[in-house]
Amino acid sequence: MRIAVAADELIGIAPALFEHLRSRGHEPIAHGVYSEDQRPDWAWACEAAARDVAEGRAEQAVVACWTGTGASIAANKVPGIRAALCADAETARGARRFNDANVLALSLRLTSEATLQEILDAWFASCASAEPSDVENVAHVSEIERAG
Repeated sequence: MRIAVAADELIGIAPALFEHLRSRGHEPIAHGVYSEDQRPDWAWACEAAARDVAEGRAEQAVVACWTGTGASIAANKVPGIRAALCADAETARGARRFNDANVLALSLRLTSEATLQEILDAWFASCASAEPSDVENVAHVSEIERAG
C-alpha cells in the first residue's frame, strides 16, 4: 500500500517511521522532513500528505508533529480526509472502524517505539465498519464537509 508520510522534525519516532512502514510491505511517499525539496513545516507537510490521499496518489497517510494536533488539523482541512490523532492502539482501531479514518496523526513527543508498533498493528489490521449507523455517520461527515 502506498502511504504518504509527513513530519516536521526528525525527533522521537520520526526517524524510524519510514522503516516501520517499509518493514510492513508499504511504500512510503516522503513529505516534510523526509523530502529535501519540500517545506518541512507541519502545516505544509501534512497538507501535502493528505492531498496524496485525497487525490489518489496514496491509499492512506501517516502525519506527525510535536503534539500531533497540528498535523491532524492540517490534514483534516483537505476535502475527503478523515485524520485521527491516535495515542494508543484502541483509538487507532476505532478510528479506522467507526470513522473510516484515512490519515493517522501521531505525536512525536508522546508516541514511543513500542506504542507506535501497537498503533500501526491496530491501524493496518482494521477496516471501515459496514454497520449501517457507522456508514451513515461517515456519510454525514462528508455531507457536513460539502455544506461548508
